[in-house]
Amino acid sequence: MRKPGDWMQNPTDERILEVLNTGLELGPTTIARNIDRDRTGVSRRLSVLIDYGLVNRVEEGYYEITDLGKQYLKGELNAGELEPIGDTE
Repeated sequence: MRKPGDWMQNPTDERILEVLNTGLELGPTTIARNIDRDRTGVSRRLSVLIDYGLVNRVEEGYYEITDLGKQYLKGELNAGELEPIGDTE
């Protein structure tokens, strides 16, 4: 069972992680299209997921899931115990 943090916006954050869990490096427009959300909102959530270590920016406009993100999806990580490593805005 997944353990989301209070800082998460679900189901959006989980859907972003699930799309990135395909092993592809994707941009916010592609992610948004595949989860039926707007690109701007996905971009904001990607920034937050990066701050908490669940997503990594590969290069400008491309993102991948981290090992922590994969652990979260498997239910092996309590996201509520994560601390941000940067600004979440």
